[in-house]
Amino acid sequence: MDFSNTVTIDRPRHEVFSFLADLENIPKWNYAIVETRKLSDGPVGVGATFRQVRSVPSPREESLQVVGFEPDRHLAIRGDLGPFSGTLAYDLEEVGGRTQVTNTAHLEGRGLMKAAAPLAAGRVSNAVAANLGALKELLEGR
Repeated sequence: MDFSNTVTIDRPRHEVFSFLADLENIPKWNYAIVETRKLSDGPVGVGATFRQVRSVPSPREESLQVVGFEPDRHLAIRGDLGPFSGTLAYDLEEVGGRTQVTNTAHLEGRGLMKAAAPLAAGRVSNAVAANLGALKELLEGR
């Protein structure tokens, strides 16, 4: 399952990237995540690992690893994401002093979701779009 969503945030690109790259901020803007904690030492970059606690669609712990990191431009995370495994990428572009964030997902269903993944694509994409909307509101101070 592949999809992408784009949102424009009225904040400088550096601020948006810094907030996104601190994965411990995820619970502030993703309604399905209760906690994200960094496990590896050192700064966030390729190879950094995290543990995440999800509440939706069912409670579970997930492992994440940063697989792409270009400051102020690109962040990619691979891991278990609910009933899926895959990669989420965030590409940031400056547009007139604002930041355009494009989130691209490549997810594969696990277990029973393997067959149902194509049917769930629209619903998952809409949930991600809602989370990006929450990120926009949070960073713009609404």
